[in-house]
Amino acid sequence: MPDATSLVSTHGVTRRDARRATVLLHPTNFTLYAGQRAAITGPSGSGKSVFLRTLALLDASDDGFVAWRGERIARSAIPAYRRRVAYIAQRPAMLDGTVEDNLRYPFSLKTYRDAHFDRDTAMRLALAAGRAADFLDKLGSDLSGGEAQIAALVRVLQLAPDVLLLDEPTASLDPESARAIEALVRTWFDADAARACIWVSHDPDQARRVATRHLTMNAGVLGDNTR
Repeated sequence: MPDATSLVSTHGVTRRDARRATVLLHPTNFTLYAGQRAAITGPSGSGKSVFLRTLALLDASDDGFVAWRGERIARSAIPAYRRRVAYIAQRPAMLDGTVEDNLRYPFSLKTYRDAHFDRDTAMRLALAAGRAADFLDKLGSDLSGGEAQIAALVRVLQLAPDVLLLDEPTASLDPESARAIEALVRTWFDADAARACIWVSHDPDQARRVATRHLTMNAGVLGDNTR
């Protein structure tokens, strides 16, 4: 895709487990382009989450580097990068208080000091996931697993990132909740054709639903099966 816009890319990125003397991620060159919806499938322990956390700069690579729009990311630029590239874990952390309290939290951080919480935006996202009008007033401690994942996703999507890195966000959810998460991500994606996402999934059927670019991970080797 020589004419497409490169968003996130890796250049020879490698991850090792020094304690066990094993390679978690073999040297990987990869580019996610604007507008792409990619899915990664593979067996448990194959390196899918290792790769995604490396892309998110949550874990440092042993060799190689991650780039944003073709430029290597300096340490001082990591907070700005994470504003553009958002990582969603399988089990989100919820703070004490209501859903709205959780949604307001990012705006208390230095990275988002120029932004403000908009309840209408948050409510529109919650409604897109099939939540009722009182969802923002619920206590975080009262949420089901699916509701907590929706709240965590709304917390990120309201910040309008360019890229989503979804690390099996529906793995422990019932089918109805999983489809709600898929609908919410689809709403975010459809709002801006230049956005992109990577969805790590253990479910091949889900991968076909949510993505048009299909990758696999086996023993730390990333393969692209897109035809």
